[in-house]
Amino acid sequence: MEQYTVTGMSCAACSSRVEKAVSKVPGVTSCSVSLLTNSMGVEGTATSAQIIEAVENAGYGASLKGAANEKTGSAAENNDDFLKDRDTPVLKRRLIASLCFLIPLMYLSMGHMMWNWPLPGFMADNHVAMGLAQLLLTTIVMVINQKFFISGFKGLIHKAPNMDTLVALGSTASYGYSVYALFAMTDAQMRMDMDAVMSYMHEFYFESSAMILTLITVGKMLEAHSKGKTTDALKSLMKLAPKTAVLLRDGKEETVSIEQVKKGDIFIVRPGENIPVDGIVLEGNSAVNEAALTGESIPVDKAPNDTVSAATVNQSGFLKCEASRVGEDTTLSQIIQMVSDAAATKAPIAKIADRVSGVFVPTVITIAVITIVVWLLAGQSVGFALARGISVLVISCPCALGLATPVAIMVGNGMGAKNGIMFKTAVSLEETGKMEIVALDKTGTITSGEPQVTDILPANGVSESELLVLAYILEKKSEHPLAKAITGRVESEVEQSECEKLTEVSDFQAVPGNGLSGKIGGAEVLGGNLKYIGQYSEVSEEMKRQAEHLSEQGKTPLFFSQNGTFMGIIAVADVIKEDSPRAVKELQNMGIHVVMLTGDNERTAKAIGVQAGVDEVIAGVLPEGKESVIRRLKTKGKVAMAGDGINDAPALTRADMGIAIGAGTDIAIDAADVVLMKSRLSDVPAAIRMSRATLRNIHENLFWAFFYNVIGIPLAAGIWYPLFGLKLNPMFGAAAMSLSSFCVVTNALRLNLFKMYDASKDKKIKHKKESKKKQEESTMTKTMKIEGMMCGHCEARVKKTLESIDGVKEAVVSHEAGTAVVTLEKEVADEVLKNAVEAQDYPVKGIE
Repeated sequence: MEQYTVTGMSCAACSSRVEKAVSKVPGVTSCSVSLLTNSMGVEGTATSAQIIEAVENAGYGASLKGAANEKTGSAAENNDDFLKDRDTPVLKRRLIASLCFLIPLMYLSMGHMMWNWPLPGFMADNHVAMGLAQLLLTTIVMVINQKFFISGFKGLIHKAPNMDTLVALGSTASYGYSVYALFAMTDAQMRMDMDAVMSYMHEFYFESSAMILTLITVGKMLEAHSKGKTTDALKSLMKLAPKTAVLLRDGKEETVSIEQVKKGDIFIVRPGENIPVDGIVLEGNSAVNEAALTGESIPVDKAPNDTVSAATVNQSGFLKCEASRVGEDTTLSQIIQMVSDAAATKAPIAKIADRVSGVFVPTVITIAVITIVVWLLAGQSVGFALARGISVLVISCPCALGLATPVAIMVGNGMGAKNGIMFKTAVSLEETGKMEIVALDKTGTITSGEPQVTDILPANGVSESELLVLAYILEKKSEHPLAKAITGRVESEVEQSECEKLTEVSDFQAVPGNGLSGKIGGAEVLGGNLKYIGQYSEVSEEMKRQAEHLSEQGKTPLFFSQNGTFMGIIAVADVIKEDSPRAVKELQNMGIHVVMLTGDNERTAKAIGVQAGVDEVIAGVLPEGKESVIRRLKTKGKVAMAGDGINDAPALTRADMGIAIGAGTDIAIDAADVVLMKSRLSDVPAAIRMSRATLRNIHENLFWAFFYNVIGIPLAAGIWYPLFGLKLNPMFGAAAMSLSSFCVVTNALRLNLFKMYDASKDKKIKHKKESKKKQEESTMTKTMKIEGMMCGHCEARVKKTLESIDGVKEAVVSHEAGTAVVTLEKEVADEVLKNAVEAQDYPVKGIE
C-alpha cells in the first residue's frame, strides 16, 4: 500500500470526494482516505503522479507520505512529523484574534441593544455609526477566518460542497442580509423615518455571522486537540526509535546515526542504553526490558545467540551484537507500519457513514433553501426565514459522522499496540470481536513449544541426582528435542563449570525409533522407550504402571539403565503455558467454541486438551490438513485461527481472522491479520475484548452523530415553532455543531480507559447464522490460473488482494496448483480480478 498526505479536507464529505476521485483512476484497485490522519492509502498500478493529479482535480492537495523528508530523516521521524498536530496552534491563534474583535462586536449588538450598556457619546444615538462599527468588526473576523470561505466556496465550485461550505453559506447569508439592512437604514435616516431606522437595527445579524465563525473555530480547535490525542500511542512508539548506535569498527567504538547502521555491523550496548537495531547477541549476558514492544514489564534474559530488538532497554550487562535487521525491517518499524496502515485503512462499518456523508452537505443546503422558502410563503419576515435557514446550515455536522469510526479505530489500535496486540488493518480490529469459533494450534500456542522435564522417578536405591546426571551425560550428545529438555533441566540447576567436569560418554550411538546407547567410565548406559530398555534390563510392574499413567497425561516417559540395571524414568512433555487454561475459559465465557488442532496422537492431544479445557480436540492433523479443518469449521460460523509455525500459515490465511503468536515465524506473522507480540494465549481473548469494545464505541459514535443531526436539523428549521414556539438562534446552532465532533472524539478517547484483560464484564454474544441454502444461492465461483506463486506467502498475498475486492466473499489460493478459486457474492468482472492479481506481479493466464 502506498500512502499519501492529503491537504484541504475539512469533513467526511471531503474524504468521500477524494476517495471517489482516486478510485476512478485506471489501475487503482483500492483507495482508503482517513479524515483523522489526513492520509490516503492506495493499492494498484497507477502512478503517484496520476493519483496526485486526481486529488488536485477534485480540489485538494496530495503528496507521497514523507516524500519531502525521506532524505533527511528516518522513517520513524518522518512518520512522527506526519502525525504532528499542526492544526491546534493555528486554530488557537485564529480564535484569540477572533475573540479580540468579537467581544466589542457583542458589546455593541447585544450589550447595548438588550441591556442598555453605555456607548461613547459620538455613537450613543447614532444607529448608522453602530451599524458601520458592527460591519467593520464582522469583516475583520471574517478575514481572520477566511479559510472557511476559501475551502467552502472552492468545494461548491468543484461541485463537492463540504462542512466549510455550510459554515461559509451561513455566515455569508447573515453578513449579506445585515449589509442590506444597514443600507436600508441609511435610506430611512435620510428620510428621517426613525421608526424604520429602529426596525432595521433589529434586522442586523452581524454578531451571528462573526459568532458562527468563532464558535466553529472553537469546535475545530477542540476537535484537533482531541484528534491529536488519538494518535498518542503511535507517536509514543515512534519516539522509542533510537537515534544513534555505537558500532565496533577496527577494534574501536564509533557512535553513528541510526541510518548508517548496516546489516552485519557489530554494535555494543551498555547497561541502561537502548538497543539501536534488531540483532543477535555475540557476547555477554544481560536482562533486557522489552515492555516497549510487548507490553511485558518483566525483563527477558539474553545470552549469546539470543535475539534482541530495537528500542528495548539493556538493563544489567554488557552486550556485543550483530545487526540482523535495520531501518524499516526492524521489529519496531514493522509495528509502527502496522499501526499506521491500520489508521490508513477503513473498517466496513465506516462505509455507512461514507455513503451518508457523500450526500449529506447537498441535502442540508437543499433543506436550508426549502426552509427559507416555506417560512416566506407562510408570511414570516425575511429576517425570520433567513435565521431558520442559516440555523439549518450551521447546526448540521458531517464531521461527527466522518470521525465516528476512524477515531475509535485509531484509539483501539493504539491501545492494542501498547499491550503488544497488533491489528494490521481496521477490518481486523472490527471483525476480530465477531468470531464464533477459535481454533488453536497446540505446539507453541497452547503449549510452550519446548519440552521440559516434568517428573523424575528413580528406581529403588537410586537418587534423583544420580539419575539426572546419568541421563545428562548420555543425552548431551543427542540433538533430539527430548534430550535438550533433560540437558536444559540439569544445566539450569547445576553451574556450567560443574557440568563440564562430568565424564564424557564414549561409543555413543543413536538407535532410531528406540533411544541412545553409550559407555560412561566403562559402564554401558542406555536410554529410550520401554520396549528398547526392556530388552536389556528388568522394569518392575509398578514402574510400568507409572509410565502408563504419565503417557495418559500426555507426557513421554524415558527409561534409563546402567550395566543391565534399571535406573529409573524421566518424563518429558511440552507443557501448556501457565495462562492457557484461563485464556480458554475466557473465550468460552464470551460464547466462543474453542478447538485445539495438533499433529500429535489422539491420546496425547486429549490429555493436553483436558488440561487446557478446550471444547473440541482434532488430533493427527498434518500441516496441509489444518487448512481443510478450518474450511470445515467455517461452515459452522466465523473462525479465528491462532498459530505460530510455518505449517500454520495456510490455516491462518484460510480463517476469517488469522492470529499469529509473535514468537513464531515471519511467514505466520505475514499470513495473519492480528499479531500477538507477547506470545501469550491470554492475548487472544484480550484482542477479541478490545475489538468488541471498539465496535461498541463506533456504534455509540454513529448513534450520537445521526441522532444529533436528526434532532438538530428539524429544530433549526423551526418545525416545532408553530406548536411550541421553539426556535433556534443561529449562534446556538453553531455552538452545537462545534461541540458535536468534539463529543464524538472525546467518546472515542474513553477507550484509553478500557481494561482489555478484565474478564469480569464478558458477555456471550449470540451470532446470527445465515442458512446454508441462502448462502449457496447467493454465491458463484470463478477459477483463476495464476503463474509465479512460489510459497505460502505468495498465496497469502494473492488471497488478501482478491478478498479486498468488493463482491469477493472468499479466495482459495494454491501455489502448487497455480490456481485461485474465487467465491463471489455478486458479479465481478474478470478484468477486475485479473488487474488486481497482476498488480501484485503474478501473471493471470486465464479465468474460468
